[in-house]
Amino acid sequence: MTPSFCLTSAAADRVEADLVVVPVFVDRDLGAGAAVIDAAIAGLADFMAEAGFDGKPGETLATPSFGQLGAGAALLVGVGPRDELDADAIRRAGATLARRATKVRTVATTLLDELADGTDRSVAAQALVEGVLLGGYEFLEYKSKAEPSRLASVAIGGRGTRLQAALERGATVGGAVIWARDMVNEPAAAKSPAAFAAAAKKLLRGRGVTVKVLGVAEMRTERLGGVLGVGQGSHQPPRFVKMTYAPRGARGSLALVGKGVIFDSGGLSLKTGKGMETMKTDMGGGAAVIAAMSTLAELDVKTKVTAYVPMVENMPSGTAIRPGDVLKIRNGKTVEVLNTDAEGRLILADALSLAAEAEPDAIVDAATLTGACVVALGDKFAGLMGNHDAWRDQVRDAAARAGEPVWPLPLPKQYRKQIDSEIADIKNIGGSYGGALTAGLFLQEFVGDRPWVHVDIAGPARADANDGELVRGGTGFGVRTLIEVASRFRKPPRR
Repeated sequence: MTPSFCLTSAAADRVEADLVVVPVFVDRDLGAGAAVIDAAIAGLADFMAEAGFDGKPGETLATPSFGQLGAGAALLVGVGPRDELDADAIRRAGATLARRATKVRTVATTLLDELADGTDRSVAAQALVEGVLLGGYEFLEYKSKAEPSRLASVAIGGRGTRLQAALERGATVGGAVIWARDMVNEPAAAKSPAAFAAAAKKLLRGRGVTVKVLGVAEMRTERLGGVLGVGQGSHQPPRFVKMTYAPRGARGSLALVGKGVIFDSGGLSLKTGKGMETMKTDMGGGAAVIAAMSTLAELDVKTKVTAYVPMVENMPSGTAIRPGDVLKIRNGKTVEVLNTDAEGRLILADALSLAAEAEPDAIVDAATLTGACVVALGDKFAGLMGNHDAWRDQVRDAAARAGEPVWPLPLPKQYRKQIDSEIADIKNIGGSYGGALTAGLFLQEFVGDRPWVHVDIAGPARADANDGELVRGGTGFGVRTLIEVASRFRKPPRR
């Protein structure tokens, strides 16, 4: 069940709900609404001390109301230091709320009522809604004895049309992330390239986005040698999805590109069994792009956005590409394939070539591209690379506002020679080290002179444990950033 959200002006001790949720700062410093609860329920301070509840982020403590409140029970949520209560902390608190409120239908909360100085209440309200939706996310499609959350509505303390609009934006963004998570978590056998393309069309129907799906014959006509080469080893033929959002009076043009490898066995450069266990998630970048496109009309984005998602299975067979084969990409460059497990860059090369040909003001791609990026940055940060400093900074700032951690990485010219090929224009792998960087240098060969940023989401696209708004499995990482990029897009200055 997806809860609804509304505003309330009722005091914490009078609001009618199954559960009232109030913040507590470190050292049991009572936040907005908590003091009222403390006054109404005798012995609450002693109860916190006895339970070892200190107000640290993620801590919770529930107590019955004993008939002293309008709500049936109260939940104290730790939010950390008072001067660090920002939008990210609110998002995490919302996720904590959702995980503890699965047995009730109605919740009211005062989490917005005591923000740190300088925090925009609207930004925090959006973050709170995102936190509740994403922290309470469940993928139960294949559970035979599922017990889904009963939470149906959340009333948030506050008033005003601006705050209400922020709740609605949070619900739109959170819903898009949920769609991306669902697609990533779906088993690969249930989401062939054709099925993934059909799911994209279904999602975008009636949302102000035109969708064109290319099959094998059309891709041959369009000279998409990278997509066709990677896809030829599977009995599931590849697809290529182009999406266009073109608002009247657009203030610029942006291209989004997402990697859509439905399942990555490594091809003939076969992965280990362990290495394949999570490879149904290798289309996380493509899912993020499609999900972001679904929100643009509803959010009244003024930028023209064109998106490109190649969709393939990378499988070993008698028809699969072999190490040493040469593929010709859309822009005419030839690539010697020395490792068939470096397939994502091959399909992105075609998509980036198409994107660059349309001459947008800027390009950003999202891809679960390299294990090397995970080695460098771990599983919390995405790598950020680009050919234009101002555009890279714009994307980095958008990610910070969206609450998705990224870290800039270089594209060193000194490493470019590592992808020189003996027989083709370039090869698809570099040396033994700096794999994330040489992958970025490879992609740069296909963007021409367009400002471009590459976001390697290989680490944060999947979570192994619940953490804040993240839930074990696909995270939908990149959706919030791409929406923020499109919503506040500024044409990068000419170099």
